[in-house]
Amino acid sequence: MKNVIITGTSRGIGFELAQLFANKGYQVLALSRNSKPLENLSIKNITTISVDLSKETDLKKVSEFVSTNWKTVDILINNAGKLMNKPFEKLTNSDFLEVFKVNVFSVAELTRQLIPFFKKGSHVVNISSIGGVQGSLKFPGLAAYSSSKGALITLTELLAEEYKEQGIAFNALALGAVQTEMLEEAFPGYKASVSANEMADYIYNFAISGNNYYNGKILQVSSTTP
Repeated sequence: MKNVIITGTSRGIGFELAQLFANKGYQVLALSRNSKPLENLSIKNITTISVDLSKETDLKKVSEFVSTNWKTVDILINNAGKLMNKPFEKLTNSDFLEVFKVNVFSVAELTRQLIPFFKKGSHVVNISSIGGVQGSLKFPGLAAYSSSKGALITLTELLAEEYKEQGIAFNALALGAVQTEMLEEAFPGYKASVSANEMADYIYNFAISGNNYYNGKILQVSSTTP
C-alpha cells in the first residue's frame, strides 16, 4: 500500500480526499485539529491525528508516526488553510502571523520534517488559491489570505528546484471557488459550480499521476470568478 498524508481533513475537500484515497486502497494519515468527523466513519485505512498545524511540537507527532509505522511517504497534500476576511486597515501583525502560520510556515515545517521519508517518485501537492496567483482578480478583505497563498506558490517553486535531483516533485494547485465552508466565509451567499467532492476527485488524480508530467508548476484550477 502507498502512504498518503493529508492536512485539513475535518471538513470540505480534505474530508472528501481522505475517504477517496482510503477507498482506493491507500494508507491515509489524516491531520486536523478536529479528528472526530473522520474517526466517526471508522474507515480501516485512515489514521487520524489531532494536530494544531501552527504548533511545531504538534507537527512532530506526524514525523514520529511515520518513523514508527510507515518509513516512507508517497504523497503529501498540504490542504489545510486559514482564512481571514477583514478590511486591510483592521488587519494587525498578529492577524497576518496567524494566517501565515497555517498557510505557509506549517507547510514548510511539515514538509521539512518529512523530507527524510520521501523517496524518488514522491509527490508533494500544495493547495493554494487562485487569489495568490500574480495577475489574478483580487478581492477586498483577503489581503492576509491571498498574500499567504502567493507565498505558498513561491515556496512550491523553490522546493521543486531544491529537491529535483532526488526525484521528489512539488506542485501547487491554485483553486478557484469550491462549495465549502471556507468559501461561505469568504463570499457569503455565493454558490460555486464545483463541489468539495468533485474537487477532491480532481486533486486525487493529480496527486497520483501529476508528478509524471509536472514539477514546480502552479496549475490554476478555476472555472469561475471568484
